[in-house]
Amino acid sequence: MLKQHLQFKLSQKLSPQQIQLMKLIQLPTQAFEQRLKQELEENPALESGKDKSDEFNDEYGDDAFDDSVDNESISTEDINIDDYLSDDEIPDYRTHANNYSSDDEEKSVPYAAGISFNQYLLNQLTTVYLDDEEWGIAEFLVGSVDESGYIRRPLSDITDDLAFTQNIYTEESVVEKVLKTVQELDPPGVAARSLEECLVLQLRRKNSSPEVELAIEILEKSFEQFSKKHYKKLIQKFDVSEEELKEAISEIEKLNPKPGGSYSGNNRIVEHVVPDFSIKIVDGELDLTLNGRNAPELHVSKDYSNMLKGYKEAKEKSKQQKDTVLFIKQKLDAAKWFIDAIKQRQQTLFVTMSTIMNHQQEYFLTGDERKLKPMILKDIADKIEMDVSTVSRVANSKYVDTPYGTKLIKEFFSESMKNEQGEDVSTREIKKILETLIRDELKKKPLTDDKLAKMLKEKGYPIARRTVAKYREQLGIPVARLRKEI
Repeated sequence: MLKQHLQFKLSQKLSPQQIQLMKLIQLPTQAFEQRLKQELEENPALESGKDKSDEFNDEYGDDAFDDSVDNESISTEDINIDDYLSDDEIPDYRTHANNYSSDDEEKSVPYAAGISFNQYLLNQLTTVYLDDEEWGIAEFLVGSVDESGYIRRPLSDITDDLAFTQNIYTEESVVEKVLKTVQELDPPGVAARSLEECLVLQLRRKNSSPEVELAIEILEKSFEQFSKKHYKKLIQKFDVSEEELKEAISEIEKLNPKPGGSYSGNNRIVEHVVPDFSIKIVDGELDLTLNGRNAPELHVSKDYSNMLKGYKEAKEKSKQQKDTVLFIKQKLDAAKWFIDAIKQRQQTLFVTMSTIMNHQQEYFLTGDERKLKPMILKDIADKIEMDVSTVSRVANSKYVDTPYGTKLIKEFFSESMKNEQGEDVSTREIKKILETLIRDELKKKPLTDDKLAKMLKEKGYPIARRTVAKYREQLGIPVARLRKEI
């Protein structure tokens, strides 16, 4: 049985234009330039650079973008051509002064090309005498070396792969023999199967001395005790003095645990960090500028305006002309929206960063991280009257160039806690003090988390030991036992 009933439902939907705007806001400078290039290629009605034509100062009118254009059939009779040809006034985006100086033009830095790390090893193999089978094994082993310089797979698996993929049927002992040859290549320590073997290979390349021989013996016989810094046990086991052990450990500390990373010519993806903002101190005041690459000069093509003008003046309009007008309208609508979206993006970025800069004014004037105030996304969102997600998009992907280095904006956000005076302090401030305490500690007897918690409490920051441990781990600092030095 059919029934009729009323239902009230509250829902919120984002238009495609709003979604695209959010995506534009999230893009950092380089990705934004790629998106801009893509739009210019796809939309012939959109052009970059200054428009030098006086006749077409305002090729596109100020009518609002019609969100229903993609969902409804458009009739050419409904199109007001004058809205697309109006030149009564210059739109505000043409008179808007971009917040950057022409002198601040970003210049690209050329990078020299090079060969890959594996190719570098193969080139060295050509200087070593190997028969055909050994060459095939050596080539396969080099191909198994990862970017850190290690071979992570067991030799038994490599032996099986040689048989299945290279038709090389051999014994594991032969593969190990060829591996020894590969391990003689540069850089020292390459093709090792473990950190212990990597360090030993490097030590064996050094000139023989008592401290080097002791270091090799420690790594081969007591690597676990060495890694856990049980120095007293090592002194007793090898019957050496504290000074002799210190010299041996000093030799080990000079080694490279990732020999592959030392090869400067390996082809890795070089990620360029292009600051989206710049903060300078001018006469004691903070000056914020938006990277000029985020403020391109765009305008609507005058050729497309001429097409509409020709259509308006035509006495008889053919079906082909009407179809052309519909196509032109869609492209002009898309161009106008894209220009408006970029304007909104510029405004959103600048307003958000300006609010962050004002909130953290003391830090930007001094560079002292202890001056960072507690700040969460909602604090900024409330001030600029925007959604938290918008602030998050700006903070998570944008960089700012400051007098103290290039920083990711999200680094300025932190939770708060109260000190003994009841004042809100940033967790970044506590981490900075914790970092200073650990840096100045006596390395022969490093501070435990309990002692660090007591020292912070004495400074007016009453936090628990487990909180100290959490902050220490976030700073990438090991426990007291692993910070111990002789």
